Amino acid sequence: MIFEITYQVRVTDFSEGEKWYSTLLNRRPDFIPHEGFAEWELIPGTWLQLAEGTPSDGCGPIRFGVPDIKAEQGRVRKELYIEDFEIFSKAEVPVKWGTFSDPWGNRLGFFEYINKQEQADRMNTILGKVEDERRKV
Repeated sequence: MIFEITYQVRVTDFSEGEKWYSTLLNRRPDFIPHEGFAEWELIPGTWLQLAEGTPSDGCGPIRFGVPDIKAEQGRVRKELYIEDFEIFSKAEVPVKWGTFSDPWGNRLGFFEYINKQEQADRMNTILGKVEDERRKV
């Protein structure tokens, strides 16, 4: 049984990386166990780890679900100077999405559910506000 997820990104300048990711995520890390390492719990049981080191080529993107991708696009363009961030959609895909890179080359992005009821249902399930049939097993 898998019950938690961690995803690690590496940056060559940890101090700048911590500032950058704190701005991206709108908050300071939840856990800093030692120098050169920080973690944010994005939703219960899902952790983004920031580590000092060489970024991995070809990894990602990791995309974060947001309620308003256009607002987030504007925010990261203004606060993090992200220029290369286009929003895409396809009729057969239930979300809009966009991808960009951090200053170290890690691929990141956001996605937004097009159907707002589906988005609300997903948020409620993830946050434990509704009984998930899979938990009954």
